[in-house]
Amino acid sequence: MSANPSRRVVITGLGVISPLGNSADALWESLLAGRSGVGPLRSVPPDYLPTRYGAEVAGFTGEIDDFGPLDPAVKRTIRKGLKVMCREIQMGVAAAQHALHDAGLAAGGYDADRTGVVYGSDYIMTMPDEFSEGIRHCLNEQQQFEFARWASQGLPKLTPLWLLKYLPNMPASHIAIYNDLRGPNNSLTLREASANLAVGEAYCTIMRGSADTMVAGATGTRIHPLRTIHVALQEELASNGADPARLSRPFDLHRTGMVVGEGAAALVLEDLATAQARGARILAEVVGYGSSTVADRRGVARSDVAVENVLRSSLRVARLEPPQVGHLHAHGLGTHRSDAQEARGIAAVFGPHSVPVVAAKSCFGNLGAGGGMVELIASVLALRNDRLFPVLNYETPDPDCPLRVVTGSDTPAGGSFINLSLTPQGQASAVLVQRAERVGG
Repeated sequence: MSANPSRRVVITGLGVISPLGNSADALWESLLAGRSGVGPLRSVPPDYLPTRYGAEVAGFTGEIDDFGPLDPAVKRTIRKGLKVMCREIQMGVAAAQHALHDAGLAAGGYDADRTGVVYGSDYIMTMPDEFSEGIRHCLNEQQQFEFARWASQGLPKLTPLWLLKYLPNMPASHIAIYNDLRGPNNSLTLREASANLAVGEAYCTIMRGSADTMVAGATGTRIHPLRTIHVALQEELASNGADPARLSRPFDLHRTGMVVGEGAAALVLEDLATAQARGARILAEVVGYGSSTVADRRGVARSDVAVENVLRSSLRVARLEPPQVGHLHAHGLGTHRSDAQEARGIAAVFGPHSVPVVAAKSCFGNLGAGGGMVELIASVLALRNDRLFPVLNYETPDPDCPLRVVTGSDTPAGGSFINLSLTPQGQASAVLVQRAERVGG
């Protein structure tokens, strides 16, 4: 990256679609109260899944009113486009529209050629129902599927343009089209690492002068008739218990695995001079980022090393030392292996039991690619309120996780934080953000 040292990147808008509410205020209130968004699954049939519980966004129906206050022309266009968006994409677009509104950016209020989008997502899976009609037309008299009939009899029964509902580049495409954002546009599909990487790319895009304003967001889910089964086959799911609110237990000795969830969030990032020129409210400043993937020769993830790498990279880009970081927002997946490796990487940089650590996944589990962005916004709100929220269900420290886990709401947030995310494959990402007052916000 060839950066312009006179440019600085600030956050001016927030958008949230989460199991704890669909606004930044609702998210913050729930986190501070230690409220859980985990409950019985309702959108998918739990009898056929390996878990009965998850964190669904109950307040998001996909109707046009869920997309926030909209210009009438934009509202009409989005309403027409809803039929070619699956739930993940709808949540991603809605989060971006909320962020743009929160930033005070409306059509005509920005340079469209200097405003872009970068969005993160998981690979987005088709709902099985999309194929049911076509499959029925390919069954023989014994009710067996005959693939030879698919091209002529099955494929024509698919809904026209069905594939557009599930392409992972569509959130960024829809957002750009609806809001006439003609600047840089990109999509990242790096699982849970995607959110921080989207912010990092947006940061670099503005710093090198390719744009003045970027919408950076991410959307994801682990609640899906097929995706939840994939997760169960690949990762450690929390055991079913009498109280679903107690299932997600990051870094606790008695943790039993991750909880599935869904959600999306977005930020509006601007060059400081651009934001100041329009009198924007400055919420925080992005000052560092990091990305690293580490695995051994057998392909087994070395998340501890990847975490250490991205933490050091973020500090180096921001020109800060570990004691200058106010708190760390951990990935906190809640599985035995992931938490232990993450804690080892954190301790290697900050030392054991040093920097205060929070983990919002204790309240809503793993939201996939969208989780890192919701968590980043949670820590921005903590900076704004100068207090941290407790890690829910952290009761018994684990010797393998030597961290200073926050258990109350009286710990100061400090002047900056690092948001950390990682994947089971050993990819880690991080973003370092500092308090707005340091840039005059």
